Amino acid sequence: MTEQQTHSAGGRRRKHRWIPGSIAVILSLLILVGGFAVVLTKGVGFVTDMLASADDYSGPGTGEVIFEVQDGDTIAAMGRGLKAAGVVKSVDAFTKAAEAEPDARGIQVGFYKVRKEMKAADVITILIDPANLIRNTITIPEGLRLTQIIELLVKHSEFKKAAFEKALAEPKELGLPKYARGNAEGYLFPATYDFGPKASPKSMLTAMVTRWKQAAEDTDLVARANSLGYKPGELMTIASLIQAEARGKYMPMVSRVIYNRLEYDETNNLLQLDATVNYAHGKDLGATTTEDERALDSPYNTYVTPGLPPTPIEAPGEEAMLAAANPADGPWFYYVTVNLATGETKFAETLAEHNVNREEFLDYCRTQSDRC
Repeated sequence: MTEQQTHSAGGRRRKHRWIPGSIAVILSLLILVGGFAVVLTKGVGFVTDMLASADDYSGPGTGEVIFEVQDGDTIAAMGRGLKAAGVVKSVDAFTKAAEAEPDARGIQVGFYKVRKEMKAADVITILIDPANLIRNTITIPEGLRLTQIIELLVKHSEFKKAAFEKALAEPKELGLPKYARGNAEGYLFPATYDFGPKASPKSMLTAMVTRWKQAAEDTDLVARANSLGYKPGELMTIASLIQAEARGKYMPMVSRVIYNRLEYDETNNLLQLDATVNYAHGKDLGATTTEDERALDSPYNTYVTPGLPPTPIEAPGEEAMLAAANPADGPWFYYVTVNLATGETKFAETLAEHNVNREEFLDYCRTQSDRC
């Protein structure tokens, strides 16, 4: 129908035709509705792209910002953090720069040094290179006492000894187990740590206790202690003795000697370990000790005090923890390391056999080593 009839004021009929402008309005409305439908099918992100461009800085940036990529961060989460820190101008610019760089999928967790008002692509270039991670790497070897570990942490950080001692005074905050009885000795796990620029004495010590918990879980420490008839804390003390006294393949055998001495009265339950005499004196007396040194009245001196020391005497590694949890089978009550360089250790069931082995050790000391 191309025309419409209406009545005029005087009652006469007249005809009105559609003007071309009306057709243009209708077509415009149809295009608008159709376009809106396309927008809906593409989602909200498409609307954002239509309404705003990816604003980006053009320069290399100024100043310095320490930015942390946290575990589980998506590219969008990084972008939001960078925008909030004033590093990138928009999240969209950062995500688009990441889409253009395949290696952006492998950005590592950690801290990076960037600048304010950087071009998004330049930020991506920094984040994809692991060499740009800010690391304070500290290696804690097996067998260190708590005091020695703290000395290492002080040496390789900006914190003073008092700051670490303050953190140690709040053992619950570090996550120590109840059976540690508030003493971190033996529970700061020996490993290599990457401490970031925001690390504190508390966070550093907590990280080491957390790593110990992983080792305790891996060695099934609690279940094995129950199976052997000991408390978990006692197993940790045994592990520290093994760490101090043995190496590698000899660890499970030394473990057995300790258990035999604890459980049978052939030696009056005296462990007679030189490592505990060293700890009781608070210094390193060497591989052997003198009669006077072994006479010290101390709960840590296993030459005079039966049973286990009150706490671990140093930090055991996972190998020593495994040996404590899984002692070898054997009838031995004695052992002696006859070669300090190789760690070769000989075991004996009787004192007479042990004395023969000890003579071999003394001969080694006279002819091959000054470490005895």
